[in-house]
Amino acid sequence: MAVAYLCLGSNVGDKVGYIQQAVKMLTESGMVTVVRTSALYETEPWGNKNLDWFVNGVIEVKTKLSPRELLDLCKNTEIQMGREKSSSKVYEARKIDIDILFYGDLTVDEPDLKIPHPHLHERAFAIVPLLELIPDYEHPKYKKSLLQLHESLETLDDVFLYGTRVDI
Repeated sequence: MAVAYLCLGSNVGDKVGYIQQAVKMLTESGMVTVVRTSALYETEPWGNKNLDWFVNGVIEVKTKLSPRELLDLCKNTEIQMGREKSSSKVYEARKIDIDILFYGDLTVDEPDLKIPHPHLHERAFAIVPLLELIPDYEHPKYKKSLLQLHESLETLDDVFLYGTRVDI
């Protein structure tokens, strides 16, 4: 079984409820087992400051799925929750967004699947919740711990503890 880390975020409607619904759907698929969850954080939008703030969190999962199959599960969950695929390159509001941050120590570089997530080292909203779970984990590409990556962020976007966890 592989261990993977998924970042979940929402910036419309019942943000916490949508994240909890996504985690429940992932679990009920029978394809992943949620091991641990970070707290949830209210975070400044990345890439488009005109959007509403997000609620983000990270879950640690165990899975027998390949990275491609895990991506398909995440994307299907987003679609089932009403996310429409956008052709726009601009970041938009969304009910749910699920990104694979890490899949073990594996590195994948395909056009539509990149692991570790290619912008992880720039995103406080993903690094901060990961710090709760695996602060000493070394990023396979940058050879720095998550704590070191956090310390080297050029800009530390606002990330506030939301005060709850994802129910598992």
